[in-house]
Amino acid sequence: MMKAILVEETTQNLFIGKTEMPQMSKNDLLIKVKASALNRADLLQKRGLYPPPPGASPILGLEMSGIVEDIGENVIGWKKGDFVCALLPGGGYAEYAVIPAAMAMRIPQNLSFEEAAAIPEVFLTAFLNMVWLGKLKKGETILIHAGASGVGTSAIQLAREIGARAIVTAGTDEKRSLCLSLGAEVAIDYKEGPFLQKVMDATSGKGVNLIFDFIGAPYWEQNIGSLAVDGKLILIGTMGGSKLHEVNLGKLLFKRIQVIGTALRSQPIEKKMALTKDFTEFALPKFENGHLKPIVDSIWNWDKVNEAHSYMEQNKNAGKIVLRIS
Repeated sequence: MMKAILVEETTQNLFIGKTEMPQMSKNDLLIKVKASALNRADLLQKRGLYPPPPGASPILGLEMSGIVEDIGENVIGWKKGDFVCALLPGGGYAEYAVIPAAMAMRIPQNLSFEEAAAIPEVFLTAFLNMVWLGKLKKGETILIHAGASGVGTSAIQLAREIGARAIVTAGTDEKRSLCLSLGAEVAIDYKEGPFLQKVMDATSGKGVNLIFDFIGAPYWEQNIGSLAVDGKLILIGTMGGSKLHEVNLGKLLFKRIQVIGTALRSQPIEKKMALTKDFTEFALPKFENGHLKPIVDSIWNWDKVNEAHSYMEQNKNAGKIVLRIS
């Protein structure tokens, strides 16, 4: 048995309880978890609105960092005591987690467990959508909504390393300042009103090549207006709503726009392994030399998980909220 954060079904309150240890296969690593991090999917899952994929742990937590405790008989390249972080389909809010060895990322010596736990979900999401799907190139421009979020702060840094321009939206002076410090060229206050004209002004009327959107329906018209010819809109979330009452498909045809829906959690494990490999080759040296860094808003002991969730629900964080598993 092990300790894990469990959900009280009637109240949706989180508590530390006992549950079964995860089971290893020949190709897996058993990890003693040192830290996990919050994602908005956790807020949905505890309310029964985002069930884990078939076969995944029902425990919350889409990423973790920790120490290799045991190794499957087919595993090569890892040893007990190695420091790793990894993406998970679930199970991060626990003392132990099992991962396929091919999903493990080595933690650079200059990063703590708490910092490393803030990497997998947001940086792999940003890399998937910017590099694999968005194919953003040097000299192009990306509009990143929720720029101070975990994915937003990761995407700003990746765009900077690619040599692309980043325009962001964010709702406070502090959040916009953080985005600018990470390499965003323009930070727009979405609370002041429409962002479309500000995006067009910042691009000399050409529009952006790629948009990361977490908001959904309320931003649809402005997003389409903000895109350049051959632009791509990548829909990562629908926090503002998912239903459109009217869509002018002619605008998509006129600009040759691509609209791409995406979700990392439900990707096949083989694709996640390939993504992890590509990202690690690109990013690990950049974490080691400080060109990339996980942005940690705050660190909470895991017995304060309800308070940490409330903090995220109030949209107070700039960067990642991390749980220390003690």
